[in-house]
Amino acid sequence: MHLNWIMPAKERKYNKHNRISFGIYCRGIRFFYFDMLKQRSNKTDPSRIMDIIAKSLELHDLNLPEISELLALDDPDLWSKVFDAARRVKEKVYGNRIVLFAPLYLSNECLNDCLYCGFRKGNKDAVRKTLTINEAVQEASLLAERGYKRLLLVASEHNKLMSMDYFEKVVDAIYKETDIRILHMNFAPMSVENFRRLKAVGVGVYQCFQETYHIPTYRYMHEKGSKADYAWRMSAMDRAVEAGFEDIGMGVLLGLYDWRWEVGALMAHSRRLINKYGFGPHTISVPRLQPAQGSRLNDWPNRVSDEDLKKIVAIYRLALPYVGVVVSTRENPDIRDELFLLGASQVSAGSKTSPLGYVDHGDTEQFEIGDKRSLEEVIMKIAELGLMPSLCTACYREGRSGEMFRDLAQNQAMKGICHTNALLSLKEYIEDSVSEDVKNKLEWVLKEETPKNSNGLSDKFRLIEEGERDIHI
Repeated sequence: MHLNWIMPAKERKYNKHNRISFGIYCRGIRFFYFDMLKQRSNKTDPSRIMDIIAKSLELHDLNLPEISELLALDDPDLWSKVFDAARRVKEKVYGNRIVLFAPLYLSNECLNDCLYCGFRKGNKDAVRKTLTINEAVQEASLLAERGYKRLLLVASEHNKLMSMDYFEKVVDAIYKETDIRILHMNFAPMSVENFRRLKAVGVGVYQCFQETYHIPTYRYMHEKGSKADYAWRMSAMDRAVEAGFEDIGMGVLLGLYDWRWEVGALMAHSRRLINKYGFGPHTISVPRLQPAQGSRLNDWPNRVSDEDLKKIVAIYRLALPYVGVVVSTRENPDIRDELFLLGASQVSAGSKTSPLGYVDHGDTEQFEIGDKRSLEEVIMKIAELGLMPSLCTACYREGRSGEMFRDLAQNQAMKGICHTNALLSLKEYIEDSVSEDVKNKLEWVLKEETPKNSNGLSDKFRLIEEGERDIHI
């Protein structure tokens, strides 16, 4: 992969991987960082912040100088306006819907030694497990019975156990033998050829986090294994797009380094993809560093507070209005509920982070879960907050992806589609997966929301009651 875009020519001094220099930062990252330092040394101009908010409310992407001004903001009153704008932008793009999914861990046998991870090779107390094809189907079937329609397959990196043949068989078997409708994948970077195979078997979103864009920190956290190669990971999204993935998921592990640097760097990376391909990340996740069994990190000097996490979600929502902002069960219920209202649009629920975690409680987890509520409990909470829980998977199968999805979202055409499909998927969930008490409460949600929709929902609901499934627009 040609990586000249990462660095000015005068800084190309290669490291032991013969790929990237110790002092290299993406031109956009470098520009953001110096501009942010300048902004932090100057007094915030309230009128400038209001101009940035106004631009976001018109659903225009923010540029790096504008993002750096938000990152430098320290006025509580102005932050309250930013938070309000994030809520309004999310409502304009997606309405009040929140999409739900679950991760399915295939393996915790890993050749990397990431210091913060329970799966790391150096964790001698870890109980290792790789699912067979039948076990993966068993896990997916159980999740389908609970009402899930989309899963995120997660795998540790092991070039013998986690082969492309294995992934293809797992994905094919889950699609054929369960009611799961879309599978996404979070796995280590791969070649263009292997990305093509992954796409061909029906994976929707390829997700990969850089973990940290700060090279010295990256090297410290990832000393061993193929993950030590910063540039190979940095260029993963280019190879995925070249192989045909239009929906890609990005993020950083918040807490490894200064969150302002990380957020700006991720935005710089996203802007570069948008400029090159016409679209950037389909989703941006906000995973925050959590304790893990066997972790070697005893001190977290860059810990991210709840208030800063809210700022990060708001910045992502304003900077890229169309993007799906994903909040995982790493976080505790209280902050998750706040983020549901602030600008998050996709959330995991009822998650387990170990192989066979759903069927048999699993063994060694990747990290500690903060929100242990079941899918049903999270759906009920979303409804209580006045939001619309959604189990929709339609866009991936209707070709609404990449630049088309971005255009639809920023022209406010996704809002109506999302509302209809959220109601239809919720009706399915009510018919198939909930207790009578919960059914009555969610039926009230349908009653309240249906009059707001003009897509003939009554007839579609009747078809679902008669047994028809996967009705969507």
